[in-house]
Amino acid sequence: MSLNVSPSPHIHDNISTRKVMLLVIIALMPACIAGVIIFGPMAFVNLAVCTVSCVFFEYILRRIMKKPQTISDLSAVVTGLLLGMNLPPEIDPLFGVIGSFVAIVITKQLFGGIGQNFANPAIVGRIVLMLSFTGHMSRWSAPFYYKNTADAVTTATPLVTKDADYLSLFLGTTGGCIGETCALALIIGGVFLMITRIITPHAPFAFIGTVALLTFLAGDDPLYAILSGGLMLGAFFMATDYATTPLTGKGKLIFGIGCGILTFAIRKFGSYPEGVSFSILLMNLLVPYIDRLCELRPVGAKKPEKEGAKV
Repeated sequence: MSLNVSPSPHIHDNISTRKVMLLVIIALMPACIAGVIIFGPMAFVNLAVCTVSCVFFEYILRRIMKKPQTISDLSAVVTGLLLGMNLPPEIDPLFGVIGSFVAIVITKQLFGGIGQNFANPAIVGRIVLMLSFTGHMSRWSAPFYYKNTADAVTTATPLVTKDADYLSLFLGTTGGCIGETCALALIIGGVFLMITRIITPHAPFAFIGTVALLTFLAGDDPLYAILSGGLMLGAFFMATDYATTPLTGKGKLIFGIGCGILTFAIRKFGSYPEGVSFSILLMNLLVPYIDRLCELRPVGAKKPEKEGAKV
């Protein structure tokens, strides 16, 4: 009788990348639908352009690099939806194409494809657009049903105006990016991902809780800080990306707390009203160090002896 010894993992699941991405797409649908209802047809156009562009760029680049196609794993669709949800509703769709190119070609494929990217592709796409085209990325439309009023062509986000009520923030009837305003829809999607065990609550709860605690300690309204801006979208859907977040529960907690601290600091002291994307990107860069800090030691393992140590 012989025993075959192999490295972990020894337990395999039947879930695939495609199934994971499909469940994430399902979880994103409530916020996408809410965004289209709230902001109108241009919201749908921008979501569609970003999604199609991401799939197109991934297909073309894989052909150019002569590598197996990966568009069937649906990860490009998820990136496109997330990027579109992070855009102002009335922005020229050409900016979505530019962001998709940055997300898929530069951030994802040039680093080896899914699982090899150093940061969340959608976040990098949004940040490049924000830094390069700040004026266009800072014009948010009022909800669609206000468009006929003379003073509601454009508006600021609640993070800037500080004048929205809790119900408007919860239902998303405020200015903002396409997929970030409706807290109800984002919570539904986040709970769905946790029930299906696609994500764990470590990073989202640590992220949201840290922002709430620091906001309270600063003398501001923690509930307003949670419901406004892109905190819910970032916490549930971008701070939980498999490839760019820590592996262990402890690491995810550290990651979420770090995101919360940076988001609060940028909101409170920075020149940008929103800090979610920047905070997640900065913490993405620290993930290898967090994983090393929280590395699990196999049972019975011993530290290797230093060279020259006495036997």
